[in-house]
Amino acid sequence: MNLEIPKKFASVISQATQVANEVFRPISRKYDRTEHKYPVELNMLASILEGMSDGAESASSTGKAQTAELKNGALMSTVLTLIELCKGDLGLTLSLPRQGLGNTLIATLATERQLKRFGKLWVAMAITEAHAGSDCFTLQTTATEHPDHFSISGEKTFVTAGSRCDAIIIWARIEKDGQIYYKPFLVERDTPGLSITHLENKLGARVSDTATLKLEHCNIPKSHLLGESIIDTANDLSTSQNEFDATRPAVAAMALGVSAAALGQIKTYFEAANGSLDYKKELTQLRHIEAQWYKMEAEWEAARLLTLKAAWLADNGLTNAMEAAMAKSKAGKLAVEITLTCCELASTIGYSEQSLLEKWARDVKMLDFLGGTQQMAQLLLARQLLDKTAEELK
Repeated sequence: MNLEIPKKFASVISQATQVANEVFRPISRKYDRTEHKYPVELNMLASILEGMSDGAESASSTGKAQTAELKNGALMSTVLTLIELCKGDLGLTLSLPRQGLGNTLIATLATERQLKRFGKLWVAMAITEAHAGSDCFTLQTTATEHPDHFSISGEKTFVTAGSRCDAIIIWARIEKDGQIYYKPFLVERDTPGLSITHLENKLGARVSDTATLKLEHCNIPKSHLLGESIIDTANDLSTSQNEFDATRPAVAAMALGVSAAALGQIKTYFEAANGSLDYKKELTQLRHIEAQWYKMEAEWEAARLLTLKAAWLADNGLTNAMEAAMAKSKAGKLAVEITLTCCELASTIGYSEQSLLEKWARDVKMLDFLGGTQQMAQLLLARQLLDKTAEELK
């Protein structure tokens, strides 16, 4: 197993790191205090972002897996980029055009024709509803099939970038031949019947808007059903859940980025006061803060490897349901623990606005449930390990 980062992604990672350090960090606190205000500084990044996207596309070739050879593709590129960007600021990363979970889903599931048409759009993703979220099998938003289009009705909450994006992937239930399927439909923002009813005020990632959407008989072409324009009744209901597995590694990557920033800040504080960390020291000779840091670093590396494996499996068309759930669960929970621990280790600095530690602790909480709560991720893991269906293990 080669654990080195593929060289073809070096330029994309380098550009993401530069954006995080030179653009995001300096304005992070400013937009934390002005929720819902669009960061105009992002407009200057248009050419850089275009270059990053083109670099990712040329490096990964396409989001579709090739069976002839093993490869690192679109999802791996997305994961590596998100880790670097989120070291700068999570909310600003979520505010970047073409960097949302909807774009991740398009990169991994869209047909060639859909990639050409929608690949340049800023696409949000809408899953959560007032009474359903992590478990896609309880969604109430419906899609009704007609001869030449689908009609979608329902309400979605907690839609990241819902008021700023060009289009939204709406997850809806559709009934055909006596079976219920849960599928992603791409709905453009100017579609008649789609409206924004509310913007949330949040604990963290405040610069990123979070919207509530209402859909009233939104008619979309059949070609807007992501992946294929037909419902394949030969497939089992559980295949719908697999489409979520493409986004969970991306959420894990965001958590890794924020927690890496916190670890880096604590390391800087420690080395400024006590000198460099010495990995050759015996465990019994370590200070408490050193032992804490080494433990967090080891756990972070484990979460990173889980995330990379989940992305690699998806890029190669292999089942990654268990790995995606493991990566999302571990990275999300670990990020909360790391950022809070770093706040404690930094003492008063960690709880004040002298540093970004307290902001990162607030920001990262959303990643503990974005893309599925801890409880849901553990339930998915249990189903995989025990070979149980959704009906057998709830």
